[in-house]
Amino acid sequence: MSGRETINGVPVTEEQIDAWAAEAEAGYDVAALKKRGRGRPGRGAEPSQVVALRLTLEEIAAIDERAEREGKSRSEVIREALHLSAA
Repeated sequence: MSGRETINGVPVTEEQIDAWAAEAEAGYDVAALKKRGRGRPGRGAEPSQVVALRLTLEEIAAIDERAEREGKSRSEVIREALHLSAA
C-alpha cells in the first residue's frame, strides 16, 4: 500500500484492510443490511420528490432566521408554510 490511501481524509492502514477482509470472509447478514436502507428516511408512504425553487437572498435569510429561531430545517419551515397556506 502506498500510504496515501484515505477515506474522508483518514489514512487507511493495512490492519484496517485486513479487518475488512476478515469481516467480508465471515459473511454479512444480508437481511440486516437491507433493513438499514439508504438515504434519508421517508416522510410517508409515497417517495418524496425533490423540487428546485428559486428564492431571493432576502427570502432565504427570512427562512433561515425562522428555522434558527424555531430549531427547524429550511425544508421544515417551507413545508410548514405550504401546509398552512393550503389550510
